[in-house]
Amino acid sequence: MPWLQIKIKTNPENSEAYEDLLLSAGCAAVTFEDSEDQPIFEPDLGTTPLWSNTTITGLFAAEHNLEQTLRFLTQAHAQLFPAIPTPPIHAEILEDKDWEREWMDNYHPMQFGRRLWVCPSWKEIPDPTAVNLLLDPGLAFGTGTHPTTALCLEWLDAQTLDGQYIIDYGCGSGILGIAGLLLGANKAIGVDIDPQALQATKDNLSRNHLADDILHVFLPENAPTDLADTLVANILAGPLVQLAPTLASLIKPKGKLCLSGLLSAQEEEIRAAYSTWFDLDPVAEKEGWIRVTGTKKG
Repeated sequence: MPWLQIKIKTNPENSEAYEDLLLSAGCAAVTFEDSEDQPIFEPDLGTTPLWSNTTITGLFAAEHNLEQTLRFLTQAHAQLFPAIPTPPIHAEILEDKDWEREWMDNYHPMQFGRRLWVCPSWKEIPDPTAVNLLLDPGLAFGTGTHPTTALCLEWLDAQTLDGQYIIDYGCGSGILGIAGLLLGANKAIGVDIDPQALQATKDNLSRNHLADDILHVFLPENAPTDLADTLVANILAGPLVQLAPTLASLIKPKGKLCLSGLLSAQEEEIRAAYSTWFDLDPVAEKEGWIRVTGTKKG
């Protein structure tokens, strides 16, 4: 069925009040989006920052009484914020779509490096002779479309992984660990704080017809401490800095490290955190994001 959308442009200070008003008016869902082009890459832990110009959208059933709701919002604003003019309120009918199907139709096979392709499990494989990773990310992060994932996949494709043991720390969909197995590794583990990511990784392992016993998944507190030949971690700078001693302790001497989820401006911080244990390579950059790699000191 179609839906009615009501959009309000406001600021972070008033956004929570407008969220409450929309919910009180009977909306089914509230979303926040940037009204301009202001990135928020990595918030402080425990915070949910919003843009200085934020658009709040309330989603209502199409038969909802629009006139009554607009009157309610205008009157409520006058009571809550008497010194502030009523912000622009825009209403429109949202066309009914199968949003999951639309996303699936626009997600296409992608090549990373020389050998590796990531292929949506519902699309035809372009090159049957390549190393093809069949992927359905589900609710987990990691499709290959984000520059940080692409940087890690390109690096993995360039490595000699035959017979190796790999750790995918912050595994999300399992894309990096499974790529490592398809590129020659014979054992991997995936570690993530999100149980849905662990399930997505197991599902994608099965989707690629790989044996259950070559990749196991763990919450961080349950992860084994066996030393890996290669560790990849595509997370964020803050957690990567905090995890530096832990990740270093999981890699054998002369083992390889690959980190991403990092902005160009965070290179110095990451180098300072990891240079004690690793000889670090020059960074690779893609669309403002970087990859930091290195070799564990012997």
